[in-house]
Amino acid sequence: MIRQYELVERVKAYDPNADEDALNSAYVFAMKAHGSQTRASGDPYFSHPLEVAGILTEMKLDTASIVTALLHDTVEDTHVSLDDIEKHFGKDVRKLVDGVTKLSMIKWESHQQEQAENFRKLVLAMSNDIRVLLIKLADRLHNMRTLHYLPSAEKRARKARETMEIYVPLAQRIGVHKMKDELEDLAFRELNPDARDSILARLKFLREEDEDSVNVITKDLKDLFENNGMEVKISGREKSPYSIWRKMRNKNVTFEQLSDIVAFRVVVNGVSECYQALGYLHGAYSVIPGRFKDYISTPKPNNYQSLHTTVIGPKGYRIEIQIRTKDMHEVNDYGVAAHWRYKQGGRVDEASSGYKWLRGLLDILENASDPEEFLENTKLEMFQDQVFCFTPKGDLISLPSGATPIDFAYAVHSAVGNHCVGAKINGRMVPLRTVLHNGDQVEITTSKAQTPSPTWERYAVTGKARSAIRRYIRTQKRHEFVALGQTILQKTFKAEKLVFDEATLTENLGKLGCKSIEDLYSILGEGQRTVSEIIRVLHPERLVSDKRTKTPEEWSDKKTHTEGKVSLKGLIPGMAVHYAGCCHPLPGDKIVGIVITGRGVTVHTEDCDTLQRYADEPDRWLDVGWSDESSVEDKYVTRLRITIYNKLGSLAALTTLIGKNGGNILNLKITHRTETFFDVIVDVEVTDISHLNNIIGALRSSSHISSVDRAKG
Repeated sequence: MIRQYELVERVKAYDPNADEDALNSAYVFAMKAHGSQTRASGDPYFSHPLEVAGILTEMKLDTASIVTALLHDTVEDTHVSLDDIEKHFGKDVRKLVDGVTKLSMIKWESHQQEQAENFRKLVLAMSNDIRVLLIKLADRLHNMRTLHYLPSAEKRARKARETMEIYVPLAQRIGVHKMKDELEDLAFRELNPDARDSILARLKFLREEDEDSVNVITKDLKDLFENNGMEVKISGREKSPYSIWRKMRNKNVTFEQLSDIVAFRVVVNGVSECYQALGYLHGAYSVIPGRFKDYISTPKPNNYQSLHTTVIGPKGYRIEIQIRTKDMHEVNDYGVAAHWRYKQGGRVDEASSGYKWLRGLLDILENASDPEEFLENTKLEMFQDQVFCFTPKGDLISLPSGATPIDFAYAVHSAVGNHCVGAKINGRMVPLRTVLHNGDQVEITTSKAQTPSPTWERYAVTGKARSAIRRYIRTQKRHEFVALGQTILQKTFKAEKLVFDEATLTENLGKLGCKSIEDLYSILGEGQRTVSEIIRVLHPERLVSDKRTKTPEEWSDKKTHTEGKVSLKGLIPGMAVHYAGCCHPLPGDKIVGIVITGRGVTVHTEDCDTLQRYADEPDRWLDVGWSDESSVEDKYVTRLRITIYNKLGSLAALTTLIGKNGGNILNLKITHRTETFFDVIVDVEVTDISHLNNIIGALRSSSHISSVDRAKG
């Protein structure tokens, strides 16, 4: 354990004005509060908050954060109250301890709606003080370092999934890359140990084979800069096993095809020297086209800055080189924490992109109709890579990969998005569904008469755009339902020779299960209630026949002719549904429905080649999507095209990996064989696109398998 004086010395080393008395008091207070409590490892419980504080000293956080780390479990796990915390350590520490305690009580393994509500609470806590998230991330990091002491495999897996799905993306978004990489690797070790061990074995082999190569490259680069009179620091950074696995899975490449397993970092003194160093590199070595990225002039949303280039280096090696200043290097490792200003009350720099992102999440929170929609849209914001585009005035707008002019318009301002009628990309008019690319200049045309169209949601990928479109459509639909419901009620009362009186309706809203007269009109217009039900409440002596047609909800109770359980929304009630055998759509794919006479609706993925047949028949197209009600019990068949090495155990490795990752093989066929390779078609039963991607990633990490693709056709 870290000793009391060692902790104080660590803080004083980077913050000479730190409150030494507060640190000493918190150390003693927490140690006494936790007393004889122990952890699963058998260590004293106090060792945990102490290690969390130690992690935060590496990030050079302020005194209040270190004190909070020492006290963060006292309110939840001991007799200490928040009033006790405030009495001894002040209001600021009380607020931080309260925030971290509330986050610790969130249970992520719950129903979707509860999980969504918990995520909303998390975002609100972060937006009040980003230090709450930094302390929580340090808390999770130490718990992951000691995860192997938990006896229950189920609990270990649950903690690892929480870490990968919630805390890793959050750490990435606020730029704490060093912490994010370690959290990711610790979770990967628990969730997919076989794939990790396989990649580690390959890395070890590569290290032994290419140790001299790394030294040769490093020396050659040093000589290049010394000969040009430039002082630099050069180091080699090996990619983490998880980032290698993810790249193999997402980009359909083998381990041997990766060119950036080891990236070389060149750290210089100033920004101008970054570009100067780049010039020396490009002058000395051949550049790989399309591999240069300038994150200095256009930083990533989490404030990451660096120049990236790939060259054919010494001895013909293909190497990735990252060039940055010392300050950029610190920000790239510690993100928001590196912006801390101790002498000014521990405020995060307002320019920090972590706060920009949080403000974006709060915008989504305002527009979302319920916590589940908020969770869906914020996950969109967290998990997608970025493209950088410009306004006509040169302002930079960062958007997720795959974004369209609709996303751009809403990123500029919600009013611009709501009134968008067209877009120019690089001076040329384009459809609103056009995908944007890095460097595009986008000009949005607006009109006061324009309002969002329901079809826009198909082309929007940002959470902000989708939530704003949904909010407008909800509001518009409500106005229509209110007007329709009022008309229906008035006409029926007149036909039944009853007096229509809103005052009487208002008095009976409680009996009708409504909060306002508008709510009553809305549910009536939407078909959720009937006029006869309302009349029976107001005039129980009257018998009114119910001649209405069935509502969509009642239709859904009727058994329809489908291929298995239908987990779709946007369908006409009672219509038969089939999943296309040409593209095998899965939950998570973007899909469309094609109406086929005599068969009902056939569902295809949006990129299916078969859709070209119906390009001139827009009446056949239905806008459908996956229902939120689908569960892990729902199974869908997909097809994989796999090339395996013709060696002992390859086929066994293939089937074992699919089984271990929860896939069920329904059919396997060898389509082509040579002395070196077998081509195999495999039909696999999975739950959704994420499940399929995990299986593909596991297969690509195997030394028995050459390539894996999702089969089309």
